[in-house]
Amino acid sequence: MTPARPTASATPAAPSVRDLVRLRAERPEAIAEAAARRKRRPLLRTAGTAVTADVADTAVTADTEVTASTAGTADVAGTAVAAETASDRARPPHPGRLMIIAADHPARGALAVGDRALAMANRFELLQRLCLALSRPGVDGVLASADVLDDLLLLGALEDKVVMGSMNRGGLAGAAFELDDRFTGHRPEDLVRHGFDAGKLLLRIDHDDPGSLDTLHAAARTVDAMAAHRLPVFVEPFLCRRVDGRLRNDLGAAAVTTSIAIASGLAGTSAYTWLKVPVTEDPDDMAQVMETSTLPAVLLGGEVGDDLDGAYGKWREALRLPTVRGLVVGRSLLYPVDGDVAGAVDTAVSLL
Repeated sequence: MTPARPTASATPAAPSVRDLVRLRAERPEAIAEAAARRKRRPLLRTAGTAVTADVADTAVTADTEVTASTAGTADVAGTAVAAETASDRARPPHPGRLMIIAADHPARGALAVGDRALAMANRFELLQRLCLALSRPGVDGVLASADVLDDLLLLGALEDKVVMGSMNRGGLAGAAFELDDRFTGHRPEDLVRHGFDAGKLLLRIDHDDPGSLDTLHAAARTVDAMAAHRLPVFVEPFLCRRVDGRLRNDLGAAAVTTSIAIASGLAGTSAYTWLKVPVTEDPDDMAQVMETSTLPAVLLGGEVGDDLDGAYGKWREALRLPTVRGLVVGRSLLYPVDGDVAGAVDTAVSLL
């Protein structure tokens, strides 16, 4: 028997950050309970897919100022943003496309945004920014590690959203073993148990580092396991090298082409594999680069710096390519230079 579809968003287990901390200490089982009752949606909505008018009740309001000074005491759960019209709610804003907010950086020890070395270390501020971003019209979901997704589950911010679990976080930023990127995050069975919608893995390959082979082998077996559960897995491939001891991703056309070819051939089937790819150093190379595979792909944000407008332009052009189906962007939208999270997210959505 097909279970009845919920007609309204569930009341959040934790209406505020203060309640969130208390609930984690006193009722850890509340996380599994929140996952079990979460209202799910398809990975992709097409032009014929009905879209519920419910908006998660726990997102911060559009006029909430997100600052580090208020993040520790402000309620994350508030009135949802409902800026879209009734006709907008009746159809997908970008049929067949994905707009995902990424927040899996802290679990790999990558906390910096621009010149702020510990910008993403303040969990209360990060949650505020995430809830605001998720409340914006056209945002489909979030990519994060288990701890962040558990917080968002309790806050009720994942209702009717695509939830992607980050799987390998063992390649800590700056570590000697960074390329032996163990799967220390979500396992396929964890994603199934929580009713999440997809997984993501990072595949960085340095031909001079033996640790890359272990990561490559583990990635292939994880793609197999995800396919066995019929769960999409987003593979983020890079060719990289160490420069003065620091790992650098090669964004040249040849390197990105090669990384896509390697990622596309992982495992015993590619039926459930997506690619998560960067825009090349020369954006004009993207059309040829993306001819390397027929797998659906999303663009990652990467290190944007102060030139967010330039990034928008690169994303806009790449989104016109036939295999590119959306954006997965984190720090540049959650921590824009001008501080306007809603504005940055809305602009990114408009590119779709």
